[in-house]
Amino acid sequence: MTLSDTLGLGFMTFAFFLGAGNLIFPPFAGMLAGENMSLAMAGFLVTAVGMPLIGLIAVAKSQGKVMGLLPAFAATALAIAIYIIIGPAFAAPRTGLVAYEIGAKPFLGDTSAVWQLGNLSLNVSQLLFTLVFFFITMMLSLFPGKLLDSVGKVLTPVLLTLLVALAASVMLLPAGEFAAPQGEYAKSPLIKGILEGYNTMDTLASIMFGMLIIDLLRKKGIDTPADQTRYLIRAAFIAASGLAFVYVSLFFLGASAGDLAAGAGNGGEILTRYVTREFGTPGSALLALVVSLACLTTAVGLVTACADYFSELLPTVSYRRFVVLFSVICAVVANVGLTQLISISIPVLVSIYPVVIALVAVTFLTERFVNAAFAHRLVLSVALVFGAIDGLKAAGADMSLFQFMPLYDEGMAWLLPTLATMVLCLFIGRRQVQLV
Repeated sequence: MTLSDTLGLGFMTFAFFLGAGNLIFPPFAGMLAGENMSLAMAGFLVTAVGMPLIGLIAVAKSQGKVMGLLPAFAATALAIAIYIIIGPAFAAPRTGLVAYEIGAKPFLGDTSAVWQLGNLSLNVSQLLFTLVFFFITMMLSLFPGKLLDSVGKVLTPVLLTLLVALAASVMLLPAGEFAAPQGEYAKSPLIKGILEGYNTMDTLASIMFGMLIIDLLRKKGIDTPADQTRYLIRAAFIAASGLAFVYVSLFFLGASAGDLAAGAGNGGEILTRYVTREFGTPGSALLALVVSLACLTTAVGLVTACADYFSELLPTVSYRRFVVLFSVICAVVANVGLTQLISISIPVLVSIYPVVIALVAVTFLTERFVNAAFAHRLVLSVALVFGAIDGLKAAGADMSLFQFMPLYDEGMAWLLPTLATMVLCLFIGRRQVQLV
């Protein structure tokens, strides 16, 4: 691959990650963290940049077989759960909703018209926008061989230029002073930042995107595992650098928003208010373009990866049929509403994230375990059990029985048991027989 191809691959990876949550969560977290922004941002960068980077490297290290040591049924169940969560259930529909809220709604005037379908009330403008958005997503996803060229070399440089301009204005024209931290950001900003990073879903996406990139490299004629690993790691570092740049600037925007953030329900509102105040209508149009491009490229990446996986899992159904199916489901789910979708997704993410983080960690320790297969299965089982406790607590269930556990109040009861199990597996278990 040429330097231009490598940069295109890195930009494409960055564009796949940079979507809805990446733009709406950092400003809101920055506003709530206020004077504790540095610690909150450091925690956020761990799970929103560091873990996705390590996840891509883990996929490269295992040549796309990060679940290879799990029982077939467990590996398939985990893969299906990940693909559904960051595909048609949560992440992909969210891209269309955020594109509507920030990229279209400010220019549509009265958006209160509702279409009553039985007991279901549908916002007409949101319905029409999401139908068009996911139709475009579907058309781009039907031709995955052109992703590297159309996304990596064309759309992403435009998106990156617009984001650089926005970041420069944030640093040069802060809206106000840092306020006092609020809620959990006052007590444990680092832990809260780590948990907030879950909402981007990027660690989950890194497993999907890593395998998708390896497949794209094969289609480009890069067949040697060593070459695939090298190019994937380069793309990972390019994407991580871009994400870190965006997050730092958006955190700063939220923390320095001052009166602009008063009454804001999410980071998208803060972002819109800042751009409108500083740049007026041209600025709002610029923001709309940034958000629309970011959400569209991410939606294409998610639908493509999901359709690719399920077409291999169920070979009787073609890739293109899955693209159409997932695009339709995304358009339907998107009309649930942004606030409802986020609230439903949080307990699910708190439950599944520990398992995926544990999976990435054991991938790097595979050669050091006494029995790698046993270690992978035990560590992920522990992460699943204790992650479920955190997830049920986040859903509002009474889990006070487990309140004695370290980090329970912070929503990370899974961490120490999983780490302890990982360490034990370095020393215990029957030595596996190496097969020739």
